Amino acid sequence: MDVQLLVACSVMMTLMVLLPGPDWAFLIAAGTRERSILPSLAGILAGYLAVVAAVAVGVGAVVAAVPGFIVVLTLAAAAYLTYLGVRVLRDPPAMATATTTAARVPAEGGAVDGTPTATSARPWIRLLQGAGVSGLNPKGLLVLVVLLPQFTDAAGSWPMPVQLAVLGLIFVGACALVYSAVGYGARTVLRLRPSAMRLVSRVSGAAMIVLAGVLLVEQASHVVGA
Repeated sequence: MDVQLLVACSVMMTLMVLLPGPDWAFLIAAGTRERSILPSLAGILAGYLAVVAAVAVGVGAVVAAVPGFIVVLTLAAAAYLTYLGVRVLRDPPAMATATTTAARVPAEGGAVDGTPTATSARPWIRLLQGAGVSGLNPKGLLVLVVLLPQFTDAAGSWPMPVQLAVLGLIFVGACALVYSAVGYGARTVLRLRPSAMRLVSRVSGAAMIVLAGVLLVEQASHVVGA
């Protein structure tokens, strides 16, 4: 593949990942609520890997040709983000930590020093939630389905599916680096200032709901404009 295309793709993908969105809000919430962000992060990456695989085998071209699919995906993403945001607002980690501290049950993942408390029943639930967030993220889908093919080289020696897979893995790699920093960064802030836990939780929950509204407004504007 053309080295210049790889560099340009890497820069563009990183810039897209750096833009705050549903993934950011979900990882911040994971950093404030869970003992480990790894299941949530793994879910986010698994969701994008599934999309990359679909694009590489040619599903992306079919999806791009069906405008109604993007509409349905946007509605599903907005509904799911609203659900997650309301859940975080109704059960902020500060409340869970206080309850666990009073009960002195560290075996359930509680902490008395401001460490996030594990509120999910099992890690696989968080993994599935993360996959749902990234798999239903319209921004990620547009990046992988619409923008990714623009960095391929029809005259290159690699087959097109291989090129798409490599470029998609660059995007997933950028997600892994940026979202690790986001999740662990949120946790570091909370360790330095445990009192900020409730505020960060409310901000991340509200961000999910606001992002859901933004998705709906953007989609409505596209429909009206069409």
